[in-house]
Amino acid sequence: MHAPHTPAVRLPIASDADLAWVRQQVRRTAADLGFSLVQQTKLVTAASELARNTLVHGGGGHVDITTLAAGPAHGLRLSFVDTGPGIRDVERAMTDGFTTGGGLGMGLSGAKRLVQEFVLDSRHGHGTTVTVTDWASHLPSPRAGAP
Repeated sequence: MHAPHTPAVRLPIASDADLAWVRQQVRRTAADLGFSLVQQTKLVTAASELARNTLVHGGGGHVDITTLAAGPAHGLRLSFVDTGPGIRDVERAMTDGFTTGGGLGMGLSGAKRLVQEFVLDSRHGHGTTVTVTDWASHLPSPRAGAP
């Protein structure tokens, strides 16, 4: 069970300055939870792509940042929400190389590859919510007597 560890923090996504703030807050929160530098970078990259999509394609919205706990494990759930036009063809939008914005077409599919859990809910004409979840993993401790 993914029990929220703390109440969600909601950040607006309405400008380029908000995109920078979202990246900073995701990195800080992931670091506080013990995510490795590589994990932080992957999560911030995914968050950056999804926040930009929220702004550019969804006309703005918000992200809810929720810390999670499952026993000793700590995780981070990010839900990007907009009330824009929604995605007409979700399957096609998840295909590498597909773009409606002139980019490389790696945003949604790339973000999915960077996190452990990815859920996209979109109805054409009713907005989009993309929720990603990642868990801090730690390298195992060296074996006793290992060189």
